[in-house]
Amino acid sequence: MTEVKIVQVSEKDLSELIAISRETFADTFGKDNSPEDMAKFLEKNYNEDKLGGEIATPGSFFYFLKVDGEVAGYLKLDVDDAQNEEVDPNGLEIERIYLRKSFQHRGLGKQLFEFAEEKGREWSKSVLWLGVWEHNENAKNFYASRGLTRFSEHVFVLGDDRQTDFLLKKALGLILAD
Repeated sequence: MTEVKIVQVSEKDLSELIAISRETFADTFGKDNSPEDMAKFLEKNYNEDKLGGEIATPGSFFYFLKVDGEVAGYLKLDVDDAQNEEVDPNGLEIERIYLRKSFQHRGLGKQLFEFAEEKGREWSKSVLWLGVWEHNENAKNFYASRGLTRFSEHVFVLGDDRQTDFLLKKALGLILAD
């Protein structure tokens, strides 16, 4: 029987976080971007200083999804001042949700997304939101199936290439205690 766990990442996990961040981002977007832009982005955004700083940022949370002890993917959530846009002061941003190729199409992305929704409710957040590349059809379809709708867009710079991310959101129904 397969064991699936979602565990919070700490500073001691930094090297593993860097490795999976670089691997999954390159696998997801490498074929659609120049090697130069990809290398520049990975070096700037997925290094010890940058990711170590993100781990230490209040309101920023990383989680590994482990399958039988192996890191299969990860999730980054942002609340309060850690959010990248001023979408909603009571919002929860899913900044990153990535799975290794060998773990895709097994329902694990859905588990990470549902975990994010649970955290949003636990933290009494009213809105869940994220950015998705306008050309990432698989992700756009996945998020639409989870009830997110487009409300805006922003520029995402990959290396020297200015790209468009669609901003999607959904209301989180809060579970009220009796």
